[in-house]
Amino acid sequence: MVSAAEQLAANLNFSAFAKADELKKRIWFTLGALLVYRLGTYIPLPGIDPTVWQKVFNSQAGGILGMFNMFSGGGIDRMAIFALNIMPYISASIILQLLTTVSPKLEALKKEGEAGRKMINQYTRYLTVVLAFFQSYGIAVGLQGAGNVVSNPGMFFLVSTAITLTGGTMFLMWLGEQITSRGIGNGISLIIMAGIVAELPSALANMLELGRQGALSTGIILIVLIMVVAVIAFIVFMERAQRRLLIQYPKRQVGNKMFEGQSSHLPLKLNTSGVIPPIFASSLLLLPTTVANFNAGKGPEWFQWVTTQLGHGRPLFLILYLALIVFFTFFYTAIVFNPTETADNLKKHGGFIPGIRPGERTAEYIDYVLSRITVPGAIYLAVVCLIPEILISYAAVPFYFGGTSLLIVVSVTMDTVSQVQGYLLAHQYEGLIKKSKLRGRRR
Repeated sequence: MVSAAEQLAANLNFSAFAKADELKKRIWFTLGALLVYRLGTYIPLPGIDPTVWQKVFNSQAGGILGMFNMFSGGGIDRMAIFALNIMPYISASIILQLLTTVSPKLEALKKEGEAGRKMINQYTRYLTVVLAFFQSYGIAVGLQGAGNVVSNPGMFFLVSTAITLTGGTMFLMWLGEQITSRGIGNGISLIIMAGIVAELPSALANMLELGRQGALSTGIILIVLIMVVAVIAFIVFMERAQRRLLIQYPKRQVGNKMFEGQSSHLPLKLNTSGVIPPIFASSLLLLPTTVANFNAGKGPEWFQWVTTQLGHGRPLFLILYLALIVFFTFFYTAIVFNPTETADNLKKHGGFIPGIRPGERTAEYIDYVLSRITVPGAIYLAVVCLIPEILISYAAVPFYFGGTSLLIVVSVTMDTVSQVQGYLLAHQYEGLIKKSKLRGRRR
């Protein structure tokens, strides 16, 4: 039986969109905020020679700098004031999530509801400032030591660069929060997606130019384009996949009325960890390559061997990449989803899984199911990330056509579209309520 909500969702049209003034205001605000972000990625840091820096960046684009440049929307390539992007905030959020599972104080704050969530968000902001400053100072030191990139090296350059980059990150964090509250979608995710999407046309143009010059064959280009479409379809299918656990609620009496028992579902996503595992795995594996590039090939012999073996497309790289994705998938799923807390909430509201005793047995059962659906989720992430990785290494395909970037773009787009549908659905319900009231007055 199709519900009324599903019927309304199926009948969403542009006429409903045209009448939803609140939704249009939110969309325009989101687009304006993202435009401000994109303009900031073209404002260069003071005291940098762009030509020299471009040469340095091109020599290290295959390492972690290339991946961070993808997330920053080309900000590192141009060494803009938004070069750090929002990555310190994401790192701070992950650290706070990890600490929540370890610290009883933070765990108690998390259970306090809205007030606790606001306090944790404030701690995240403070940690973001600290991480951004240290990363900014590290970038300033690296720039100063990278040949003739800096025009006037010294303490003034180090301090000014650290303050500028930290300020850029803080501004983006504020902008993301504004998008979340006054716009549409998750602001932080949209900023990352906007950076990736903005660089896609240039990446596609570069790939076609390589094909015109004969560096890439027409067959490889066609394979890449078909792969992109297939990966996007696969991501959409898998991101919507979930295991629904049946939840029963017993009969209850309110006053003199007896309410019948109700049933609902507890949805468990196949990919609970999201895009975090590929990002973590890529960062760890590309770190030795980046260090080796900054050292200009100097260092112990064993380090040189490790760096060579961890190059794109090498068997050791692919094996470790697969292992790290699987590990971080299970690790992050265990952090973000607490079966014991879920079982306690069900018990408080009188809900239970048929055939399973409420409380500890329910938590064990949810953990059992979650562990088993995480296995295909980890395999899905590994396949999505490994196939493009092979093409990146053997066919010189840009980072932007990799599995991680496509995963971020598709996931964020799906979340944003669902929010838009929610606003349209609410607007339609509001219209139906107004019509019913008018009919009642006429009678």
